[in-house]
Amino acid sequence: MKKISIVSPCYNEEKNLHQLYKEVRAQFQESLTNYEYEHIFIDNCSTDQTPEILRELAAQDQNVKVIFNSKNFGHIRSPVHALFQAQGDAIIMLVSDLQDPPHLIPEFVKKWEEGNQIVVGVKKESEESAVMFAIRSMYYNLINKISETKLIKNFTGFGLYDKKIVSYLKLFDDPYPYFRGLVFKVGFKVDQIFYVQPKRKRGVTSNNFYSLYDIAMLGICTHSKVPLRIFTISGFVLSGLSLVASLIYLVLKLVFWNSFQLGLAPLIIGLFFFSAVQLFSIGIIGEYIGVILTKITKEPLVIEKERLNF
Repeated sequence: MKKISIVSPCYNEEKNLHQLYKEVRAQFQESLTNYEYEHIFIDNCSTDQTPEILRELAAQDQNVKVIFNSKNFGHIRSPVHALFQAQGDAIIMLVSDLQDPPHLIPEFVKKWEEGNQIVVGVKKESEESAVMFAIRSMYYNLINKISETKLIKNFTGFGLYDKKIVSYLKLFDDPYPYFRGLVFKVGFKVDQIFYVQPKRKRGVTSNNFYSLYDIAMLGICTHSKVPLRIFTISGFVLSGLSLVASLIYLVLKLVFWNSFQLGLAPLIIGLFFFSAVQLFSIGIIGEYIGVILTKITKEPLVIEKERLNF
């Protein structure tokens, strides 16, 4: 029998774990009876009752495997580490907040059996805030236009990956991987399953502005050099415009020496404008340097404190 691995990263998801476990188990008891499965939870040092619930589930079901991290390693590293520990012939990434619908698991497996080694879930709509969905869509449009690797809009990592694909992902040896972009660097054909993302029903998301900004900048800095090129070109253009403006003022002053006054307004406006451009440029360069620094340190994705049922 082929084996399917389900990987669910979690942090403070005490209100969703029992429901998630039941829905995943139901798919294999009702629709996927010809497959073995393992459900891997990786706990990112939760501060609620999540660890206790995971211990309870692992004690009653050997299909449940649990990794406890020694500390919170963030929402980028932890899921990828768990993915690399899976032993299935295919691995499905499924978040713990039930916004990735477990009932789609049979469809992913069916597409995989048809020969697709990567099958991704794509949000065609979302029941979340319309403003947030629009902002995310704008981000995906932007990164797709500037990215050197073609990405899929509204794909967040929810999908099925053949074990061969996972073995290739390991070769990148990236200590801070932008997973939703890393998948497409492998280069295999990708099939898509469209779904409507349900609204989070229980608990509060751990994602905040900083974490969303972090993953957004990681995606841009990892997959595109366009921002750096924009500021390089802008530097040349602004330098040329400044030279032309200075020559015009020089000529006007020489011609109308007694009547032409430079005034403070152009100086103040120019000073603040160029200062803002410089600060923004330095910020972008800093983001790239930060990504480089993170990647060359070669830190492990996570450090485990304990494992259950492996």
